Amino acid sequence: MPSTREIRRRIRSVKNLAQITRAMEMVSASKMRRAQRNVLATRPYADRLLDVMGELTGRAVGMRRGTLLEVRPVVQGVALIVVTPDRGLAGSLVSNVLRRASRFILDEQEKKHTVEVLAIGKKGRDFMVRTHQNLVAEVTRLGDYPRLTDILGISTNVINGFLGGRYDEVYVLYSQFVNTLVQRPTIKRLLPIDPPHEPAERMVDYTYEPSQEEVLRELLPRFVEVQLYQAVLEAIASEHSARMVAMRNATDNAKELQRDLTLSYNKTRQANITKEVSEIASGAAALAEM
Repeated sequence: MPSTREIRRRIRSVKNLAQITRAMEMVSASKMRRAQRNVLATRPYADRLLDVMGELTGRAVGMRRGTLLEVRPVVQGVALIVVTPDRGLAGSLVSNVLRRASRFILDEQEKKHTVEVLAIGKKGRDFMVRTHQNLVAEVTRLGDYPRLTDILGISTNVINGFLGGRYDEVYVLYSQFVNTLVQRPTIKRLLPIDPPHEPAERMVDYTYEPSQEEVLRELLPRFVEVQLYQAVLEAIASEHSARMVAMRNATDNAKELQRDLTLSYNKTRQANITKEVSEIASGAAALAEM
């Protein structure tokens, strides 16, 4: 049985740990609220961009070959962008994303496709290096509030790779923010772009300058960049939500362990007192008989 000194030391350690996890929970909650606002702020722009895309592609039906809209009949090269946090302590969020990435890579390799991985975040980068995947690019230390320019390197890489024939399809894997308790690993195809189909009754006869084709060619890369940026923001909101919940659970477990240790300490202390009283009584009885 551990001594009372050892139990007191463990109680202090658990109490300090609970204070740390409680502080991390509050920090993650604050960051989560701002990350949620960033996600919601970009959605109107992305939705409007999608509407314009549907309008232009509905009119320029014949201009798909040689653009980011081209669907190739034979797929050989596939690029996978994996978005993960730089840090852990986020529950099962990272492992769920990496497990989904592994399954996707194995499925594509079974189809005889060449898979190249582009990692956003240290956790994904480290996993791909550790499992000897074909990692061709990485971006780390984006911070909690990245800008669109921070991910332009990755987006430019896959856009040029698609136009140059290196990639026939490009996918992004990230953790979609559903709510505070639910973050879902999601794979979305970035390239070729699957534009929305505008109903004929909704189409308006706009006049485009310089032309519909040139506007569409300039718009397609911006659309890919916004879609990737939106995925990064979703992943950051999911990260802070998962970390907040994980730290809350850790705090609750630490408090429960502290209560158990305190009970064990009281029992041990009471047993020691009882033993000492018994020894004193035995000594007094022995002296009385002399």
